[in-house]
Amino acid sequence: MVVMVGFGATAADVGPIAGNPLIEIPAGAFVFGRNDGLENEHPRQRIEGQGFAINRTEITNGQYRRFVGATGRRPAFYASHPLLGLDNRPVVGVSWADANAFCRYYGLALPSEQQYERAARGTAGAAFPWGAAAPDATKANAGAKICCSGDESDGYSMTAPAESFAEGASEEGVLNLVGNVWEWTSGVYAPYGSAATATSAGTYRVLRGGSWNSDPKHLTTTYRLAYDPEFRFSANGGFRCVRSAP
Repeated sequence: MVVMVGFGATAADVGPIAGNPLIEIPAGAFVFGRNDGLENEHPRQRIEGQGFAINRTEITNGQYRRFVGATGRRPAFYASHPLLGLDNRPVVGVSWADANAFCRYYGLALPSEQQYERAARGTAGAAFPWGAAAPDATKANAGAKICCSGDESDGYSMTAPAESFAEGASEEGVLNLVGNVWEWTSGVYAPYGSAATATSAGTYRVLRGGSWNSDPKHLTTTYRLAYDPEFRFSANGGFRCVRSAP
């Protein structure tokens, strides 16, 4: 039997990851991409999406440590850091393969770019999970106005606890989809609509959402960061998982 608990506007099931429930995102039409941003964010389109469920928060160090203990996989690179390695902070210092292996272990997957945007933007294509207002110290853990250093005005010099910034939650109650840590997606970096099979396209995976040291131009629900999937030394990159509808 699935136990249901309420978070924000949408119910969630407790899911396979202790302390990190899955928030249900219903099927339906939503806005993907934008026309007034960078070229790699074009075009804005309205598409039909299937339902899915996404972790309420980023995967934490404590949750990742349990996975390491159960599987013998290598620890996160910053597992012993006095701030970045705290149990309630998002895990950072993991490669795309590390993140993918974690999700697969629990019968889940990394979110697609479309799933990330639907969870972060709602159905109307908001610039931020909370709406149209620019990020402030109550809504997101962000960096200085000039890239790329942390800004303690939001209360944190680096990562914040995964349960922080409730005022920045999405309409379904998902936390920190913008700010705190960049999040790996399943997407291969390529222009929208392309086959993504060319050598130049297949080199990178896509990170979304910005982080604790991101300047404002990186802190939107549509910004796409191409990243080496094998790199595991980033102090600002983490992930969360999804379960797609059957």
